[in-house]
This record gives sequence, structure tokens and C-alpha cells, in this order.
Amino acid sequence: MRTAVIGAGWAGLACAVEATRLGHAVTLFEAAHMAGGRARRVDNMHGMALDNGQHILIGAYTATLKLMRDVGVDAGSALLRMPLSLRFADGGGLKLPRLPAPLDLLAGIFSARGWTWRDKSALLRTAVQWRLGGFRCATGTTVAALCTGLTPRVMQELIEPLCVSALNTPVDQSSGEVFLRVLRDALFSGSGGADLLIPRVDLGALFPDAALAWLVQHGAALRIGTRVRAISRQSEQWRADDECFDQVVLACAPWDAARLVRASGLSAERWCESTEALSFEAIATVYVRGATPLAEPMLALRSHPATAPAQFVFDRTQLGGPEGVLAMVVSATETPREALEHQVMAQAATQLGQAPLQLVQTVVEKRATFACTPALVRPPAKIAPGLQACGDYTEGPYPATLEGAVLSGLAAANALNTP
Repeated sequence: MRTAVIGAGWAGLACAVEATRLGHAVTLFEAAHMAGGRARRVDNMHGMALDNGQHILIGAYTATLKLMRDVGVDAGSALLRMPLSLRFADGGGLKLPRLPAPLDLLAGIFSARGWTWRDKSALLRTAVQWRLGGFRCATGTTVAALCTGLTPRVMQELIEPLCVSALNTPVDQSSGEVFLRVLRDALFSGSGGADLLIPRVDLGALFPDAALAWLVQHGAALRIGTRVRAISRQSEQWRADDECFDQVVLACAPWDAARLVRASGLSAERWCESTEALSFEAIATVYVRGATPLAEPMLALRSHPATAPAQFVFDRTQLGGPEGVLAMVVSATETPREALEHQVMAQAATQLGQAPLQLVQTVVEKRATFACTPALVRPPAKIAPGLQACGDYTEGPYPATLEGAVLSGLAAANALNTP
């Protein structure tokens, strides 16, 4: 079928590739001049090609890794694979050894540096309870409520970093149900599921560039730099501006998808309302240069919202990037840019011993992810006959992650023949 995919983020690219593979005639629209959505390369950033934010994958992202291989990306060279590590610059924290799951978690807990036996036993006891309960909890439970039996150190050095990196929502506001699902799939689904996969290449080279090349090679039509201003239903067909299609997939940002649906005249009020009711969290990446090498390519940081906002730091030099560049990542932030930069620079000096540093650029994605709160109602993929949405915000098991986006895109493509 003639299929319009509107949006070339990771969900839209996944949908376009899978739909093309299934034999549909795909036209891919993207308003920006660079594919990748919220995980894309930003060229000429003070003479450097950096990213619009530091992203990581994990070993449990099986759909994303397979899709990368399908379009010709060598994931082994494009990604640095390392066991889950939440080590700090002072050597404290948890790092999993290379062992079969869940032995790696047990060994990591027992060898966690700076943790008392009370810290370790509380985590072991709580983890056993979660597993015996099938990694389920009441829908309205927050992560903070889920973890009431844990010590302050375990909360600060394990739960809070994991929660903010996976759900991009503070522990007292985030969904315990989704958090448990992420833990189950990462830590207990099989060996390597919790491995960190850190890009060694820019985010364009990681997947979008190869996906676009694959689509051209297989006959898809690309409309990069073309914004779709309106969609409408006409008899048995759909129009996207002046072009006719059998089906349309909205893979754009949720607010753009809701705008297009409302303007189309469809009776889809409930879908629009649930989409427009989503709230969003920001992620900031502060790039600095003039740094000496870190002990590891990625380190956790001791974070405090008012004084030390960054939760992680990445050594871009060790990851194949520019010499002496660090990426300091601040999730779920509301701090104004200038104050944030000042706090992050001070944090680098205090915790990393890195000073003086030169600010390169601060990239703030103001609506990086939806807020993954308890009992959140997310919009379904199907909007109307012949019209679907895909993206990490639609109904699905995961928070706003690359894997969630890819799974949504693949599902939309496979539903094209469904009435």
C-alpha cells in the first residue's frame, strides 16, 4: 500500500524500514533537515559534530540492535559494550562483573564499594521480594514508595540514577510499575541485558544515516526537510498535503500528531485528549572541553538538584570523539540554562577535579521525554481506519527510550494490513 510515514525519528525510521521490507510503497516525511528526532547529530557545534544529547542503549534493546544490523550498522564497532557501572569518580558505587544473570547482580551488590552490609542486605531482600512478586506492583505506586525498605545510600547511588536515566522522572513522581518492568528486562531477562552500550560514533552514524541509505536503496521516497501541514480523509484514501496515500502513520512529536489529527476533522477527541494530557521532562547535555581523561568512559555523579544537577559524565575522547571533551548529562531538569551551566562546571571541578574547563555548548531538549508517572494513560497506536501513530509516547511497556520508539515503529508497520 502507498504509505506515508510522517516523522523520521527512530520510531518513524523503524516504521519506514519495516513497511518497506513488507513490500509497501513508503514515502517518509521529515520537517527537519536531519533525521533522528531527539537522538540525532548536530553538525558544526563550534567546529565539532556532536549530538543533540548524550544517549546510551542497553543490552536488552534487542529490537533496536537487530534493526541497526538490518540496515547495515556494525553494532559491535559503533557501540562500546560494558557491564552496568554506576561508579563514581572517587571509586564508590556499584559495578556488575561479567557473569551470567542474575549472578552478575548478586556479585555486584556484594562488591559495591562504600556500601555497608545493611545497604547490601536491604537491596538483596528487596530485589528478592520484587522477583517473587513477578516484578509487579499496584498501578499507582511510585518508585519512591516501591523502595521504602532501601537505605539512603542505595537510593542515592543505585535507584535514583537508574530511575532518572530510564524514566527521566524523579523517584517520587515516577511509575513503580514501569520501573520494575525495566529492571526485569534488563537485569533478569538474560546475560548482558543490563550492559551499557555507549555510542562510539555520532547519533546520525549510529542508525539514521544507514536507515535513510537503506530506504533509498529499497525504493522508498524521502522528503527530508518537508513539513506536512495537513492530513485529511478522502473516501478510501488519505491526503498528506497534496499527495494521496492508502495509509498514514504519524511518527512525529505527540503535540504535532495531535495538531494534525485535530485539523483533519476526524472524530478522535479521546485520542487527542490523552495525547495532549501528557507532560514532559527536559534533558540537558553540557559539553565542556579542556578535560583530562576520566577513569572510565562513563561515570556516575553525586547529584543534588540545587547544587550539583548532573547525574552522569561521558568522556567523549574515550568514545572516539573530540579530544578533551566531556558530556555532562542533567535529566529531568527545570533549571535555567545559565545557572545550570554554572552548577555543572562547579560540579566538574569538585567531583572530577576538572578545572578550569571551557564551555562548548549546552543542548537542552525541553520536551525530551514524557513524564513517566504512575497510572499514566498513554494514547493507543490506532487513531482511525488507515491512520496510526507511533512513538515512544504511545501505549507500550517501556518509558521514553529508543527501544520503546523502535518497537512502536515496528508494530505500526506490521499493523498496516490490519483493518
